[in-house]
Amino acid sequence: MSLSGVYVTAVESRPAGGGTAHALKAVGELAASTSSSRGQRPLGARVKAFVALTKPRIIELLLITTVPVMFLAEQGVPDLKLVLLTCVGGYLSAGGANALNMYIDRDIDALMDRTSQRPLVTGMVSPRECLAFGITLAVVSTLLFGLTVNWLSAWLALGALLFYVVVYTMILKRRTSQNIVWGGIAGCLPVLIGWSAVTNSMSWAPIILFLVMFFWTPPHYWPLSMKVKEDYARVGVPMLPVVASNKVVAKQIVIYSWVMVAVSLLLTPLGYTGWFYTAVALLAGGMWLWEAHGLMNRAKAEVTGAKLKEMRLFHWSITYVSILFVAIAVDPFLR
Repeated sequence: MSLSGVYVTAVESRPAGGGTAHALKAVGELAASTSSSRGQRPLGARVKAFVALTKPRIIELLLITTVPVMFLAEQGVPDLKLVLLTCVGGYLSAGGANALNMYIDRDIDALMDRTSQRPLVTGMVSPRECLAFGITLAVVSTLLFGLTVNWLSAWLALGALLFYVVVYTMILKRRTSQNIVWGGIAGCLPVLIGWSAVTNSMSWAPIILFLVMFFWTPPHYWPLSMKVKEDYARVGVPMLPVVASNKVVAKQIVIYSWVMVAVSLLLTPLGYTGWFYTAVALLAGGMWLWEAHGLMNRAKAEVTGAKLKEMRLFHWSITYVSILFVAIAVDPFLR
């Protein structure tokens, strides 16, 4: 059961009429038709396709939550070589997870408008190449972390990868409306990795920030899901906006948002941050709550279409987490 009493909903993971099977066949035919000419395509296009498999824009956000935590753990400027190695290892690990996610989801990606140009759908990269690429990145990133950073960070990174690929993509995504709630745990682990990279240990600070990201993920992703819910409905993925009304989704967003802001303020009374972080967390959190309540009010008024403005909260959520974690990095220098 979700926070507001909406029951977890299991649905058929394949669209009616065998659409997923047809999509897989179409992808296979497309890949076969382009395989003979793939070698004639520009090398640059192939390189861009493999880079696209790693979902660079998503990884940027993960690194934004990793590096500032290293400053907090060091209470100053961490070793820059360590920062670089952690970023490279984090990129490779997350990139491997994203590539394996695309391999598993290539059937529904072919049916969704927002994913119809992904490399496996267009045939620029074959499923076999994608699978090999993802596994290679997973192995290389784990060894890089273990041999150059520490093994605690290596196991955390590998755990994040496996959680995203197995628990979220293979088990939760097509079965429950709470998929992004629990599946989002993988995206929370970079804060633990950043802390462990510096200290080779754990503490309450990274755990609090882990919880901030845990409660941030649903109200970050659900507005986007509201925007593209027809895509998810078409392929039978039960994102909450697919199986619940906008009013229910917006109420959930507000509940998670309040908990997120409250948790973000725990760092200061526990002695990890000072006045600067607290001020930023209050201001940024206040703006978040303003947007969340605005969305809920519009949903309650049964506003639909462009006037619902659900993407305002989605875009602000990215700005919020960037501002909050920059404050985490700056705060040690102002105490």
